Amino acid sequence: MLIIHHWDTDGIVSAVLAIKALNLEDFINITPPIGEFRFDNRIWKEIEKAEKIYVLDLNLPQEVENIEKETIFIDHHIQKRIKNPYVKQINPVLDGRDFPSASFVVSEYFSLWNYLSALGAVGDIGERAFSIKKVLELLNEKDISKEEALKLVQLIDSNYIVMERESVEKSVNVILELEPKELLEYEKWNKNVEMINNAIEDAISNIKVKDNIAFIEFESKFNIISKVARKVVWEMSYDGAIVVNKNFNGKGQIYFRISSNLVDKIKMNEIINTLKSKGFNAGGKKDVLGCICDKKEIDEVLNVIKKYKC
Repeated sequence: MLIIHHWDTDGIVSAVLAIKALNLEDFINITPPIGEFRFDNRIWKEIEKAEKIYVLDLNLPQEVENIEKETIFIDHHIQKRIKNPYVKQINPVLDGRDFPSASFVVSEYFSLWNYLSALGAVGDIGERAFSIKKVLELLNEKDISKEEALKLVQLIDSNYIVMERESVEKSVNVILELEPKELLEYEKWNKNVEMINNAIEDAISNIKVKDNIAFIEFESKFNIISKVARKVVWEMSYDGAIVVNKNFNGKGQIYFRISSNLVDKIKMNEIINTLKSKGFNAGGKKDVLGCICDKKEIDEVLNVIKKYKC
């Protein structure tokens, strides 16, 4: 069994939920290159060897269309219907339903709900997840406070933010083996968080604001771009954030996040589709867009975003 999952908390806990639901002992879990929405050679080699494949929390229908083995594709991002007959696509968005996380879709599909289902939601929508009754119920079952849930997400996410793909993949087994209170004290993840927080503060020091939308440019080898955007929109209460890492390990990285105030005004799906039509590696959902490109293409991506933003 091969499980291909996103590198963030939602993707990781979705993988753990699937493993638990299927009672798997023999499995391989793998994530794409961090920050890149594609399957690399390493993934395709594992696909060749696999008997059955699960793709979780990865908005990569273009890659899934090319898999010629039994595949279960579970996601909650905006995407088209898969035409590949080998693929069973589980995505409530296709039926007009909105789920806070892939973990919720996985839990519904397998009828398995626990604190990990809630963590995925907290990972994807932050403190807004606590307004969901189911999230609070699941956290309370494990005696996990809101503060502890946020800390667990921060710790799990730290693996991808410091760009350690192997650590992301290993985190699935760590979560399978340890209880939540043990995860909170996991030394390696706590050291990661300390380094990350320093990098985020440095990035936000370069903030510029127009019409209550923040614009931030910085350079970092850490994948902190989404964390910077979330902090600016969720904690600093800006309507939106356009964040640019001008040198993300030799690439350009752009992230656009908007608050609920702008979801009906800015059609994020149209921006994503426009970027894709121009050949850019972009993805997202109704309130967020992520794109990685050549450094020389950053301005072109920003011009597309600004056109729709206006």
